[in-house]
Parts: sequence; structure tokens; C-alpha cells
Amino acid sequence: MDAQKIISLIAQESLQQQHKTLTWTGSFSDYMNLVVEKPAVARTAFQRMYDMIASYKFSTYKEYKKTVVHWNFFDDPIDHGKDAIYGLDVHLMKLVNVIKGGASKYGPEKRVILLHGPVGSAKSTIVRLIKKGIEHYSHTEAGALYTYQWFNLKELLQMEDVMPCPMHEDPLHVIPESRRRDVLQALNQGRDHENRVFIEGDLCPACRYVYRRLFDHYQGDWQKVVENHIRILRLTLSEKDRIGIGTFQPKDEKNQDSTELTGDINYRKIAIYGSDSDPRAFNFDGEFNIANRGVIEFVEALKLDVAFLYDLLTASQEHKVKPKKFAQTDIDQVIIGHTNEPEFRKLQSNEFMEALRDRTIKIDVPYITKLSQEIKIYEKDFNGTTVPNIHIAPHTLEMASMWAILTRLEEPKKANMTLMQKLKLYNGKTSQQFTDDNVKELRKETKREGMEGISPRYIQDKISNALIIDRGQGCINPFIVMNELGSGLKGHSLINNEETKKRYEECLAEVKREYEDIVKHEVQRAISADEKAIDILCGNYIDNIKAYSQKEKIRNPYTGADESPDERLMRSIEEKIEIAESRKDDFRREIMNYIGALALDGKSFDFRTNERLHKALELKLFEDQKDTIKLTTLISKVVDKEAQAKIDIVKNRLIKNYGYCEICATDALSFVASIFARGDVTNQSGKHG
Repeated sequence: MDAQKIISLIAQESLQQQHKTLTWTGSFSDYMNLVVEKPAVARTAFQRMYDMIASYKFSTYKEYKKTVVHWNFFDDPIDHGKDAIYGLDVHLMKLVNVIKGGASKYGPEKRVILLHGPVGSAKSTIVRLIKKGIEHYSHTEAGALYTYQWFNLKELLQMEDVMPCPMHEDPLHVIPESRRRDVLQALNQGRDHENRVFIEGDLCPACRYVYRRLFDHYQGDWQKVVENHIRILRLTLSEKDRIGIGTFQPKDEKNQDSTELTGDINYRKIAIYGSDSDPRAFNFDGEFNIANRGVIEFVEALKLDVAFLYDLLTASQEHKVKPKKFAQTDIDQVIIGHTNEPEFRKLQSNEFMEALRDRTIKIDVPYITKLSQEIKIYEKDFNGTTVPNIHIAPHTLEMASMWAILTRLEEPKKANMTLMQKLKLYNGKTSQQFTDDNVKELRKETKREGMEGISPRYIQDKISNALIIDRGQGCINPFIVMNELGSGLKGHSLINNEETKKRYEECLAEVKREYEDIVKHEVQRAISADEKAIDILCGNYIDNIKAYSQKEKIRNPYTGADESPDERLMRSIEEKIEIAESRKDDFRREIMNYIGALALDGKSFDFRTNERLHKALELKLFEDQKDTIKLTTLISKVVDKEAQAKIDIVKNRLIKNYGYCEICATDALSFVASIFARGDVTNQSGKHG
């Protein structure tokens, strides 16, 4: 492709049309027509933000018998998932409810929204996504909003001919206070509450000065003021251009100055206008000023100096800021801050911060505790596109995620439940032993679950290290990454005691055992590799235990004769997961009760959702077929052609069905072969079931 074609791709006609739309100008009368036709142009910042989130729609699902809303906006459709948030639907639902409450004027619009959680829990990402969303929305027809500028000023006021409103206010602010009730009554006639127009706030000091001078010049003829001197402009929000989106980051106390929030005197213009209290000699460019009509982010909000907190309190509660030498000035914006645990604890213990606590709505943003969601974080960063030259073996990201979550979970109070079982329950893997009701109980009994543990950043750093070092010579596997995770604990800056380090190491050992189990089963499946055969085996087992439980005969499909349940078949399966003879009746009853409970909920039984039964069936099928393939020859020096051919078939199945490459398939087979050589495959599999 030549340069001219590339340039033509950029300079498409749609850009010109977009520019024309976004730079629309008109008269005050044109704007009033817009408000009549489409009252949404005059929305408040909270209303606009809620409508922006809602414009991407939502879906609902049941989790632990509660309805959870998944807002599609937090999948980051704008940037194709670049800033997507995973596993926090419940907490994001609370955040959106607060924004919706503010949009409906139920009170949250007078509060600071504070995202609170441990380091690396996606607080900054959530705010970044909101800022990006509101900016993008202002470029759309649905998110259109408008401001104004004064023009034809030079001759009358001896100042620059054009003065844009420095705070990008809604043009409705130029309607005098005494006329607003009548205007709103006319505008809102026949409209429901959601489509009503509100006029909140007054002109900023600079616009107020110009307005008063012009009003006096025209001897109170308001219509001449707006017709001759006000031009309406389409307003597009932009963080980079500091229009409608502000960010404030605390610095050290010596360098902090509240003028960063509320603007400062322009000393060069004092010489022109003669006074530091002339609004024309003031820069209304503090973060509160420029964030008007949109959103302001307070990074590490609770590190703010007390002097700043007073500004924050007034801005949230009264929707006003106090620029130096001027009266309080109206603002309309969503204030979002984020903070970590130590800073929040300081806030709770500081009695001087009581006013701030009272004006804050805290939204917890914990670490993810659901395995499938944690995996998505790393799949986004480490995949075939982002890492094209190194293959990431199956379960590598899963094992890293599993360890991260184990470090975040609190020990279950149920005596017969392990931390690994709890992780699997949270991930939706119920059984006869533990159900959704158990998950609800587990959630209730935890105090700080998800607020401590290993952050995703640590995992990302260690996976990155493993890729750079590439000890697998073109393929990294779970053991390489787990070794990186373990070795990094010594120098981890957030692990400040030996007890925590030891617990994390124990969690890693548990993950290694789990991986051994997983890889053994995949090799076993690759050897048996007959889904139809396992389905038939399961069907036979269920038919037999059903007949056994109900003391019935079972029809032989070949002879047609009624026979007693096949005890040998049932026991050959149950023994694979160490179900003792004395417990066989209990186990069979559990399976039947589980099938019955699913039937009541309108669900059909699938053995794959029952971990222990699934494992038992696979082991039985594997035992029936394993003698045809001698994997132990892999770790011996001599492999005959016939054995090698069979091993190659298994390897190809691993590559085709499970995502292995030549390197990691060979590694997996060699690893499992070493276990087979110890002769403990059945015992080990049962033990970890």
C-alpha cells in the first residue's frame, strides 16, 4: 500500500461531516428550539453520566439466587475491551445505582463518590473508563450538549471581541432568575419527570460581569443582549483539552495550592484591567472550573491537604466553589475519588474528617474472587496477538489466577471444606456436598475477603518475567510461571511478615497439586478420548444406581431380560474416587438426590458438573484403555515404533483438543509418565478429589 492510500484512509469525508456537526453554532433562539425538541441537551452531569452508561444496555443473571446486573459499558466497548472490568458486577451495580440516584436528584448528586479497595483492584481503571465514556458520549447525537460565547464586545466593553464562557456553562444560565419559573413551566408542560428541564446555578463571575455591563448598555432589554452578543456552540468534552473532564493528583504539602482547584489571578491582565478583583483578570481554569458539566477525578483522594477538603465539601454538597476574590461560583459535575485501605483507615480514625465522611458514598472495589473472571485479566494481556512468538501452555494463566485468588480468600469456617473447594464453589462448581446456599453462607461469614492478597499487577509482572526469560524455549508452562511467582515473594514490597509469606507459599503448593491433577486428567482424556464412550458409561452407571436405589431390576439392552443392577460396574467406578463399601449407599443416594434437585429446578443432570463423578468415570474409562498405550516408555531410553506411534496419537489429541503445542504436549506427557512410573495415578487422583 502506498502513502497516498494511507493518507486517503485518514482523510475520509466522514471526518469533515463529523467536524461540521461538532462545531455547530447558532443563536440563543436556536438553542431554545433544541431544548424544546430534545430536553436531554440540558441534562445535569449526573443525568448525562447515567444515560451514557445506560446507552450501552445491560444484562441480568442469577448468582447465589440473587439477580445481578451486568452493565455492558464496563466491558469497554469504546476501546474494544482495553479497559474492561472483570468480576466486579455487584460492585459496579452499586456504583451505577449511586449515579442513577444522583441523576434522579435523590441525594447522591450532593456526595463525593469514593472508590475504596486494595492496590491494583481496578479503581483507577473504573474512573478512566468513566472519563473516556463521557468524552465519547459528548461526540454522539444522544450525548450532545451546548455552551456559549460572548461576541461583539470590543467596541462596547473595551475588551477582546470574543469571550467564551470559561466554565462551559449551559446557555440556560443567561435566563434571569426572576423569569426561570415561568420558562420552566412552559418548557415542562406535559412532560414526565424524566424529561423535565431544570435550570440550576447562575453565571460564572466572568460571564456575570459581561452580562451586567451589556444589560445596563441596553437599558434592561434582555432580548437585545442575547441576540446581539450570545453565540451557542456545540460542546465536546475532552480530558486532553481540559474541557469538562478534570483530574487532581495530590502533591507534597509545600507544592499544593488550592488555586489548582479553583483558578488563579492572571497578573498580566491586572495591568490591562487595573484590579485583581476584575473577573476578566482571573483564570477560571482550576480543575473544578474546567470539569464543569462533566466529571472530576481525585487521585488518592484522602491524601488531600485539609484546605483542599473544604473546597471538596462545598463542591459536593452545595455544588459551588470559591475562587479567590470572587463570590461562590456554581458548578455541575460528578466528583469521583479513589483511595486505598491505609488512607481510608486514617479517614475513619480522624475526627476532623467527620464532615467528609458524612458527605462520602463509599463503593468497595475488592480483588476478584471468581477464578473465571480473574483469568480474563491475563488473557487480555497475554494472548496470541500480544505474545505472538511464545506459546502459553494450557492452564498457565489459570494456575496463576488460581493462586492469586487463594491468597485473597479467608479460610472457610466449615470444618470439612478446603480453601480450594471454596475457590471452586465461588467459581460456580457446586456438588451434592456444597450448594449455592453454602456459597451465600460463606460470603456472609467473611469480613475482609478480597481486600487483601496478591494483586493482578504482581501476577502480570511475573508472567512478563517468564516470557522475557523464556526458559521453555518458545513455550512457557504453569511450572515456569509458578516458580516465578514463588521466587518473587522474597522481595515483594507488600508482604511485611513471614506468616503471610508462608501462607502464600502453601497456597502455591496447593495450586501445584491441583495442576498435577488437571494435567493427569487431560492426558487420561487424551488416551481414552472418546466422549461417546464416557457418556454411555455414565448412562449405564446412573441407570444402575437408580435401579439399585429404588430396588428395581434393569433391562439388559442386548438380551432384553430384567437383571439385578450391575454391582461390579458400580463399584469399579466408585472405587476410583475411594468410595468405601460402607459408604456406597450414601454416595449413590447423594447422586440421586442431586439429580432430583436439578430436575425440580428444571435442569438436566450433566456428569461434567459433578467433579468427583466426572473424575471417576474418566479413570474407569482410562483404566479400561491405558494398557494399549505404555506412556512409561517415554521416560525410558528405548521406545519402539508401535509405542511411539500411539504416543504421537495422544500428543496430537492434546494439541488438537486442548491447545497444547509440540513442546508443552511432550512436557505434559513426560510429567504424567513420571507419575505413572511411581504407580500412584489412581491414588493421587482420588486423594485430590
